[in-house]
Amino acid sequence: MPLEKGWKPLERATIDSVPDRYGIYELGVADGSVVAVEHGPLRSELKEALAYGDGEQVRWKTTQNRTEAERLVEEHRDRLASR
Repeated sequence: MPLEKGWKPLERATIDSVPDRYGIYELGVADGSVVAVEHGPLRSELKEALAYGDGEQVRWKTTQNRTEAERLVEEHRDRLASR
């Protein structure tokens, strides 16, 4: 289950528009392939991903709390692994 939101470029302007909340995010490359699914405080996590060059694009979903984000990441990884 990919996140429903469309891809955005992983760049400073995108990160500045990300809510400063906990959530789940996907990092992808130009062809739309997912290279990572993670969770955490979105803005700080994406700043780190940008600094390390972990992907070319990103999409995210905010969550109510860390527990919800952890559950969603596990479900997401399970679905990716079963393909």
